[in-house]
Amino acid sequence: MYAELVHDQPKNTGCSLTELAATPLKSSACPVIVLWPRLVIFSCGKGIAADKEPISGLVAKLLYPAMEYYRRMPIGAELQKGGGVHFRVWSTTSSEVGVRVSSDSEVANSPVQTLLSPEGNQYFSGYVPEAKPGDFYKFIIDDRLVPDPAARAQYGGPHGPSLITDPDSYIWHDKDWDGVSSESHVVYEMHLGTFTQAATWAAARERISYLKDLGIDVVEIMPIAEFTGKFGWGYDGVSLFAPYGLYGEPNEAKRFIDQCHEADLAVILDVVYNHVGEDGNYFPFFSPSYFTDRYQTEWGKPFNFDGPGSGPVREFFVENAKYWIREFHFDGFRFDATQQIFDASPRHLLAEISAAARETAGDRRLYLVAENEPQCVKLVQSPEEEGYGLDSIWNDDFHHSAIVALTGRAEAYYCDYQGYAQEFLSAAKWGFLYQGQYYAWQKKNRGTWAVGLSHERFVNFIQNHDQVANSLAGHRIHTLAGAGAVRAMTTLLLLGPWTPMLFQGEEFAASTPFLYFADQPPEIAVKVAEGRAEFLKQFPSLSSPEVAQHLPNPGDQSTFEQSKLNFEDLQTHEPVYLLHKHLIALRRSDPVINGRERHFVDGAVYGPHLLILRYFGLESGDDRLLIINFDRDQVISPAPIPLLAAPPDRTWQIIFSSEHPQYAGQSAPAIHFDERLRVVGYSATVFESDPNR
Repeated sequence: MYAELVHDQPKNTGCSLTELAATPLKSSACPVIVLWPRLVIFSCGKGIAADKEPISGLVAKLLYPAMEYYRRMPIGAELQKGGGVHFRVWSTTSSEVGVRVSSDSEVANSPVQTLLSPEGNQYFSGYVPEAKPGDFYKFIIDDRLVPDPAARAQYGGPHGPSLITDPDSYIWHDKDWDGVSSESHVVYEMHLGTFTQAATWAAARERISYLKDLGIDVVEIMPIAEFTGKFGWGYDGVSLFAPYGLYGEPNEAKRFIDQCHEADLAVILDVVYNHVGEDGNYFPFFSPSYFTDRYQTEWGKPFNFDGPGSGPVREFFVENAKYWIREFHFDGFRFDATQQIFDASPRHLLAEISAAARETAGDRRLYLVAENEPQCVKLVQSPEEEGYGLDSIWNDDFHHSAIVALTGRAEAYYCDYQGYAQEFLSAAKWGFLYQGQYYAWQKKNRGTWAVGLSHERFVNFIQNHDQVANSLAGHRIHTLAGAGAVRAMTTLLLLGPWTPMLFQGEEFAASTPFLYFADQPPEIAVKVAEGRAEFLKQFPSLSSPEVAQHLPNPGDQSTFEQSKLNFEDLQTHEPVYLLHKHLIALRRSDPVINGRERHFVDGAVYGPHLLILRYFGLESGDDRLLIINFDRDQVISPAPIPLLAAPPDRTWQIIFSSEHPQYAGQSAPAIHFDERLRVVGYSATVFESDPNR
């Protein structure tokens, strides 16, 4: 009989512990669990025994003094303050579940084996006094040894034994850290395995000062849950509580986050709650109810969040989110492909996770971001509006328009975009470009009504991990478009009213590609390579057999190694780095551009490729003007565009030009607002209104 798990408040049972002690059991199952604040009380036999209450006979000999079991999570292995480890797991596949613990990785040879006690609700739990931090363990189900799905660490990958870790062994130094800043953000997407040559948390720590100096304030780490092989993107993780071992021990991850906080950098984690990888997936050994046939994802069976037996599944994922916030001090999440998280429950899983994560964080501010291809605004609407309560959502529309504008290529999912200035003006004013209109590529309407959402809710980008890899050879945008055009688009990205995001290496025009790589067993690797080639066939230019022969093999070590950043590019591509650094600094320092002292945004277009954006300041006349040209030289004459007029008693003064020589530009001449207004081709110029002297 399992009463209830309560982490923060005691369950109101209407009686005292002493009264509970006299309560007869309704089940012969042993043990019975009652949970008080972080307290588990076990009993066998005739009644429930409270802390220091009299216990008689054999029960006392077996259970006392190991009566109280403190748990941070309702599942997994939990160290006890008095020594030993308490184990708990959910399983519907067997009437008996055991655990075997060993001081070495050969768990199968260990004599330390304990039969866990059924609680009567398909949970099994038990205490192993000999277990200690650093020990290895596996659960026993139908005579098969399987790793813990909630293990905090895995030894040798997802097939190896689980590791008992001490969550308190790392000493944090971020007690004064209050979370993600309420100011305008600049997000940096990082893949830990390719951000440095060493591919470790320790090596990434050496670059924290670099990120700080660049002006980044939110680092978004691609998935780190344990997955098969020596390399991968991380989206096929299978041990969702265990950080990927080859990046370093869990404490190394904590040390990276801790030092980021010391540098005023927030760190959010990309989590995958729509599917798991194929190799190393042990969930079915515990319960087929983890998955459902009612829906289908692009990658296989989705998790069961709304069908029979879904309660423990939902609990697993809610606890996973709370775990990363509580034990690793992550500052939020990027939720992968949320359109593939199927849940028809009255309260969607993401709404539950959002609330639980914020409650776990306490006064620490979190930043929760969704990827959602259908662009559903419900994700970022408040719970009062029946939304899920997330903070921001990726805006694929902006990316797709930007790529068409820069490359002229409009195939596959780019076909519904023209790359015209009007699209960027609409993105600046309304966010999504598709808010319910017909979308030819999908042959249906796409998007939801986003009017009223504040600008910063939209995360815009011109590169990310998916989009760079969705090319023949992981091409970055500077290899596909002219330098001037990329500088102009970068200016728009970093000074636009939205939340900008950079992908690692974008800030210095990395010479290395970013390819799709995944180290999988041979039988799966073949399917992965075939699936990747099939996916890219949606682009007619990549669909021929000749082109397919040149696609990098995802399973080759060289594909992974090619994708690692080379920071020597910082010297050879210094003008590109300075462009990004100076634009971010301008965004940070200018209160009208960053929104702190901005009243509203308006804009106009001149022809198909010239964009005019005006930021009206809270102080009358304190305005900024952006003129961005994505085509050849333009002469604005006549100029019946009121937004070009300077405020009364003020003149426009240039504060930034993408064509400045320090950015490898062509030293564009100053723009004069009289007679004919000439705008240099493929350029971006920013003005502030300056009082006449």
